[in-house]
Amino acid sequence: MTLRDQFLARHPWAASWWRPAPGGAKILLWFVLIHATAVAGFFFVPVPSWPIGLAALILTWLGGIGTTVCYHRSLAHRAVKLNPIVRNALTFFAVLNGSGTPTAWTANHRLHHATSDTVEDVSSPRIGGFWWAHLRWIWQAGEASVQRYSPDLDRPEYRVWNHLQIPMMVLSFFGGLVFGLEGFFWLGAIRLVFSLHAQCFVNSICHMGGPATEPGQDSSRNVPWLAVWHLFQGENWHGNHHAQPWSARLGLKPMQVDAGWWVIVVLEKLRLAMDVRRPRPGVISAQMPVPVPVESSRPLILKAD
Repeated sequence: MTLRDQFLARHPWAASWWRPAPGGAKILLWFVLIHATAVAGFFFVPVPSWPIGLAALILTWLGGIGTTVCYHRSLAHRAVKLNPIVRNALTFFAVLNGSGTPTAWTANHRLHHATSDTVEDVSSPRIGGFWWAHLRWIWQAGEASVQRYSPDLDRPEYRVWNHLQIPMMVLSFFGGLVFGLEGFFWLGAIRLVFSLHAQCFVNSICHMGGPATEPGQDSSRNVPWLAVWHLFQGENWHGNHHAQPWSARLGLKPMQVDAGWWVIVVLEKLRLAMDVRRPRPGVISAQMPVPVPVESSRPLILKAD
C-alpha cells in the first residue's frame, strides 16, 4: 500500500483543513501566500492601470490555454498531438499560471476520470463537499501515481518541468516587481489566485447540482456562467467533456464558446497540431464506463474504443 493509499484510508476529507498529506505542506503554504498577498494587493492597488491589467489578462489567458489545450486535451486525453515547440510553449505558460507540472497534472486528471464520483475520486464534492473538491484535496489527498496514471509522460522532455517549476513560480510571483507594486500584485498573486479558482471550479461546481444520486453515477454538468471566469476557453462545458473525454472539442453546440477548440483548429491548419479527435454525433450522456477499471493495475490512458 502506497503512502497515498494509507492516507486516504484515514478519510482525509474528515480531517482539519490544515492537516496536509505527505508532501502537501508546501502546497498549502503556497496557497496561503498567494491568497494573503492577493488580499493585500486589493487593499493597496484595488484597480490596476490598463497596461498592467491587460498584461495580467494576457498571461492568464495564455496560461489557461496551456492548461486546457496542452495539459488537458493533448496530454491527459490524447485528443490532439501538438508540435513539440507548441507543446513546450504552452507548458511554459501553464506552469507559469500555477497549473503545476504536466506529469502531475495528467496523473491527477486521469485518476479523476478512472474513479469519477466514487470514494476513490478524491476531488469529488460528493465525498468531501464543496471546499474539499475545490481546494483541500490538492494538499490533503496526495498526488496520483505518475507510474500508473501517466507513465507515457515519464520521459526527460516532461520531467524537466519538475525541476523548472519552483524557479518559474518564483518568477511568476515576483516578476511583476519590475513594474512596481502594481505589477507585483496584479501580475503575481492576484493573477495566480484568479487562475487557481478558475481551474478549481471545474472540480467543485461542475460536479455539483446535477441529477446523480448513486455512487459512480455521473455528476458532471455544463455551467454556462463559468465561461466568463474561464475566459471562454471551454472548460466550463464539463458535462460534454465527461460524455466524450476523447474529444478535443468541449463546446459541442454553436452557443457553447470554446476558445481552446478554436486554438486547436488554427494549429491544425498550420500543421502544428495533428491527430485531432472530434466528438461523436449523438453522444450526450456521460453515463458510460471508463475505459480502464479502477482496480486495474494497468496505466490509464483515456481513448475512444
